[in-house]
Amino acid sequence: MKMTLLEIVQSVLNDMDAEEVNSIADTTEATQVASIAKDTFNNMVANRTIPEHQQLVQLMSLGDFYKPTHMKYGENVMKLQAVWYDVSGDGSHEYREMRFCEPLSFLRRCDGKGGSYKSVDENGTKLRIGTDAMPSYYTTFDDEHLVFDSHDLSVDATLTAGKTRAYGTVIPTFDATDNNFVPDLDTHMFPYLLAETKSVAFSLLAGGPDPKVEQAARRNKSYLQNDKFNTLRSRGLSKYGR
Repeated sequence: MKMTLLEIVQSVLNDMDAEEVNSIADTTEATQVASIAKDTFNNMVANRTIPEHQQLVQLMSLGDFYKPTHMKYGENVMKLQAVWYDVSGDGSHEYREMRFCEPLSFLRRCDGKGGSYKSVDENGTKLRIGTDAMPSYYTTFDDEHLVFDSHDLSVDATLTAGKTRAYGTVIPTFDATDNNFVPDLDTHMFPYLLAETKSVAFSLLAGGPDPKVEQAARRNKSYLQNDKFNTLRSRGLSKYGR
């Protein structure tokens, strides 16, 4: 079952024979355990793809006429798998999946673009960005901003956030001060979070690891590597983009 942060802290302190607490702020040790739980959680979500953290996200428009097809995604987005844009022009939500181009391929396409275009500055060089058609592909030069190949100036002065749709992995926040905070994990992942938190807490606060705690952490890690999804999925390969 899922646990609040306070319940995780109380469980760790109990196994360490430490002072009981009713709040994370009651003792320095409780605050330290909460911080360890946060670090453990962040390591978990950074080192593996957790299905629960994959979701639809919306890109953010720069709203910059001089960079009309530049967009970015939030700092909490760890990886984009697919991007779409509403190319209908009349609000009928005709989403077209955008093709990802490697930067060099994108530059070659821009250099060969004819028709109506705008010269857009990109770190001192110029990109030919179309102004008479909806976008078809995109790239990234800094792994933060997305640059699309064109936009229809007769519809919008710049690409707009409300017409984007993306699917990717999001890093959830962790509030290490909220007693009632519940980490954003599936139920079956809580034993691993708890075991890893105990393992680190024993090493840092109790003078050394506990063999049983280490064994529980290894077992839960092995289980999660083989069973990540709540919903049965096919084992086909996914198409990834950035």
